[in-house]
Amino acid sequence: MAKKILIFSMAYYPDFVGGAEVAVREITNRIDSDNIEFHMITLRYDSRLARQEKIGNILVTRIGFTKNKPDLKDLKKFPLHLNKFFYQFEAAWVALKMHRENKYDATWAIMAHSAGVPATIFKMLRPKVPFILTLQEGDPLDKIEKTMRPFWFFFSRAFKKANVVQVISSYLGEWAKRRGFSGEPKIIFNGGNPGDFADNFSENDLEKLRDKLGMKKGNIYLMTASRLVPKNGVDIGIRALALLPENIKFLVVGGGPEEDNLQELVRKLNLENRVIFTGQIERTEVPKYRKIADIFLRPSRSEGLGNALISAMAAHLPVIATQEGGIAEFLFDKERDPEKETTGWAVDKENPEQIAQAVKKIIANPDAVKKVTEVAYRLVSEKYNWDNIAKDMQTKVFAEALKKQNEN
Repeated sequence: MAKKILIFSMAYYPDFVGGAEVAVREITNRIDSDNIEFHMITLRYDSRLARQEKIGNILVTRIGFTKNKPDLKDLKKFPLHLNKFFYQFEAAWVALKMHRENKYDATWAIMAHSAGVPATIFKMLRPKVPFILTLQEGDPLDKIEKTMRPFWFFFSRAFKKANVVQVISSYLGEWAKRRGFSGEPKIIFNGGNPGDFADNFSENDLEKLRDKLGMKKGNIYLMTASRLVPKNGVDIGIRALALLPENIKFLVVGGGPEEDNLQELVRKLNLENRVIFTGQIERTEVPKYRKIADIFLRPSRSEGLGNALISAMAAHLPVIATQEGGIAEFLFDKERDPEKETTGWAVDKENPEQIAQAVKKIIANPDAVKKVTEVAYRLVSEKYNWDNIAKDMQTKVFAEALKKQNEN
């Protein structure tokens, strides 16, 4: 009989999907449902979505306040802005009711600051059920801890109550130990977007996309793909663009709460003809945008791992980024990391001048760029492959948690 694992995740498909949600889908879709049956409690947000439905290998139960067809800005408005608070307690209550029927063999919380609280409440009330905590946080850790102060009693205990902690970088593993996890965190990375490893876009499709975006031959296109939030440093990329020649443009793929501020910055710097905002794009479509770009840019202010950079490397794009958080574990710069094979161009935080210099170096050295992108592709295709990641999750995380359940 299949074991049952209940997932706590504040967001899931089809809307408002980030790297953590992608990881859950890619991992669970690769695990035989005859071995593990996954259930999930997540927020509904959109009143058009079913309260319960099967998505891939997960039976998803949705709770919380809703609105008809909300966008990212609506999440910060009444009543949807209340969801993150109520989820911490409602998800625990719903989990207890579901457990009476399903007798879960383990629970799995996706990110401590999002789902650690309900998972901890459940653990305190059902101590014999093993608790897996996955850390994928990308925001600055001090900011996360400050945000979680109202829930500190439960949040701080998430690290101590977890039977297994899985992290996507050693940076987050150190955080888990500082917060009180007594074991050794399992470092299992996220993978790149599968579409970036494939070359399945026709030149005709790519040309149509270029025409749609108004891209012209002879120009060089920087690109970023992310939620438009302060931590991703898109504003720093825009400031760097102002220091570069007119034929260099910036393709900003994605939406988010900072979009209006970024567009205002573009107007202030007189860059309206050089920055293209695409708005929110389906994740499966993003690889197509990477195929038409020349350089990938991600000057993150903080980062748990940096999935977008891994995907860019899988697409053979040269990457410019900071080495914040988990990025330092795969982005190796020729000058800053001379003992490693170079995989990209590293810059300091808040430094548009360094970004501009890196862009000029990439443009001036095509042979060196080819070598660097080949090294980067080899690294991510071997180390950040979803098939291998799913196997590691099954053997090193789920199996260990389920073993503890048998011991109980």
